[in-house]
Amino acid sequence: MIMLKNKYAVITGGSDGIGFAIAEMFAKNGADICIVARNEEKLLEAKNNLKTYGTSISVINGDLSDISAIKDISDKILEISPDIDILVNNAGIGRFIPFEQMDSNIFDMHLNLNVRAPYFLSQYLLGSLIKNKGNIINISSYFSKRMLAGNCSTVYSLTKGALESFTKSLAFEIGKKGVRVNAIAPGSINTPQLRTNLSLMNDNEKQKIQSLIPMIYPLGRIGSTEDIAYMATFLASENANWITGAIMSVDGGLTTN
Repeated sequence: MIMLKNKYAVITGGSDGIGFAIAEMFAKNGADICIVARNEEKLLEAKNNLKTYGTSISVINGDLSDISAIKDISDKILEISPDIDILVNNAGIGRFIPFEQMDSNIFDMHLNLNVRAPYFLSQYLLGSLIKNKGNIINISSYFSKRMLAGNCSTVYSLTKGALESFTKSLAFEIGKKGVRVNAIAPGSINTPQLRTNLSLMNDNEKQKIQSLIPMIYPLGRIGSTEDIAYMATFLASENANWITGAIMSVDGGLTTN
């Protein structure tokens, strides 16, 4: 079943990881795609890979952590297509640094990319979303609700908690205009970033992580990017037309533990 035929979707941070998996799943389901990301090489690679699905694929090279650039990025998106049906605010940053060592520059990086960027990109594109009775999907994290030993997440948790509050309050405010707003809160996902983090660990640390997975995940594994993409596709589709303000935990049961 083609769930997003004739829909136009904008996905930030869509050149790899969760964002690319969402873009790929959307394209498989008939959506035209616009990806925003800051790595031009990865953008072009993603575009070439997505072309195989036969929908229109556009890319915009831009840094959403630069707040002054968001209006220009929004204008470029609307130049490509003034009719936006789906906005996925996926771009984000997570640095796990002890509270005592956190500095204002790293704090601002998190605030800019995890909160300000989705807030103002949604604002700039809202007119098009209202016109098309579209929807917004924000990618949050289980760290908004649950902490893990060894992961000093104060600034990451703070910004993801803010993103979830934004999701609910915006859903309440613009529901009457026909726009739905939801969030997905993934558990640990097998992404390039996770694999990079694991590569920096010694053997004992890796073994500890592997032994913890069946203890803290009731379903016994970490997630795949496709697990998140399936939920995003559902939320973006007409099958979810009475769901707004929801924070969907896609975490293998982690937050039940």
